[in-house]
Amino acid sequence: MTYPGSRPRRLRVVIVGDADSFVKWAAHLVDRLDAVSQHLLLVRTPLTVSDAQKDAALAGTRFAQNPRSVTRVAFAGVADWLARDRPDVVVLAGRAPFVRLLSREVYRLAQRPVVVTGLPGMSVPALRGALEYRRHADLMVVHSRREVAAYSRLARALGVTVPVALATLPFAVDGAKRSGGTDLVFAAQALVPGDREERRRIAEILRLAAVADPSRRVVVKLRSRPGEVEAHQERDGYSELLDHAPENLVFSFAPMSEALATAEGLVTVSSTAAVEALAAGVPVIALDEFGVRPDLLNRVFDGSGLLGGADDVVARRFRHPEPRWAATNYFHDHRESTWWEQTRRLVALRRRGMLSARTVPRPRGGALHAAWHRKSVLGAEDRSIAGRVAYVLGAPVVAAIVALKRRRRRDGTAAVTEDFTLAPSPLAEPVGRRLAGASGRK
Repeated sequence: MTYPGSRPRRLRVVIVGDADSFVKWAAHLVDRLDAVSQHLLLVRTPLTVSDAQKDAALAGTRFAQNPRSVTRVAFAGVADWLARDRPDVVVLAGRAPFVRLLSREVYRLAQRPVVVTGLPGMSVPALRGALEYRRHADLMVVHSRREVAAYSRLARALGVTVPVALATLPFAVDGAKRSGGTDLVFAAQALVPGDREERRRIAEILRLAAVADPSRRVVVKLRSRPGEVEAHQERDGYSELLDHAPENLVFSFAPMSEALATAEGLVTVSSTAAVEALAAGVPVIALDEFGVRPDLLNRVFDGSGLLGGADDVVARRFRHPEPRWAATNYFHDHRESTWWEQTRRLVALRRRGMLSARTVPRPRGGALHAAWHRKSVLGAEDRSIAGRVAYVLGAPVVAAIVALKRRRRRDGTAAVTEDFTLAPSPLAEPVGRRLAGASGRK
């Protein structure tokens, strides 16, 4: 209740997350809100950010200025923590299985908050799994007109009713334009490309760019230091592929904003760093050396004017985007971003006791499948007997499914011809570290 002359209570927003890219996304998304009280709850999983990754992810936000606004917690303590804190809004920031598992914990609360989730970067094509695992949220946030259309069409095809809301990608917010940099910054990705020979070719292109002009640096921007983990597991890392590189080819673990401060231009296959660079006035080359393919996640750059090959990289022929493409893809008018208005309306319904009830049904397969799901998210943090049994029985099955997806990708049978797909994701990655091999990072 608000009494005459009193100020309304600030809305309490709590982020519940684990992996680096999701933590960075959610922290910067929430940090742009005015008149809210914010907190970040880091759940211990095999993917949880290290202290160094956390500092990089939170750089430039109020979270970085107030260490007490960040708490690390075991999964078993999440529901009790939220029950004591009583937030108005919870933003679930993690990979799809993490969101589904944590949704169950949130909906256990006697007075549940509004549940918002979303995707941390460029998300074309819209993937069935990304939506299916988030379908029980009150709101799902994406970051372009194109993504809203793609996920809305996918939701209709699946019979899913979760509202899809538009937010300006926090890294695409116009700030001070950088100029005068001389670095070629390469934004490395863990899964893209997945083929070792293609990654070796990228390493060679970067080496050639460094040799072409020894007076200017080539900076390979990596997300994790040795021993750290990311949202996706990298194979054939560039630190290995670029052994014995020229002296002006260096590696950086700094926040992307710092790397861009000295950048002449940015090169990537399909990283969201391209959007961050363009917002800062840094031109980009979206590398199409291996074509435009579903598993490279670079169809989003069709018509952008940013695509370029090896010769463009070596010659540093960076580009700015076509205006029409930019307006549809991540650079819409900020006034079109209505996710927070939609969230506030949901909070108002909650306060009147009119927020629709939500549950996350048990997966098909009963208790064993539920134990598998929990183990797949928590890894070694799940010490239950059921989790160990589910892992022993399920790991060979999952490994076979991953191998099949890889074959389908090589055979071209998982092609995506639209901005959304009902087929499984064209990407496949190892699962062992998520199940049992890694402990939560402190």
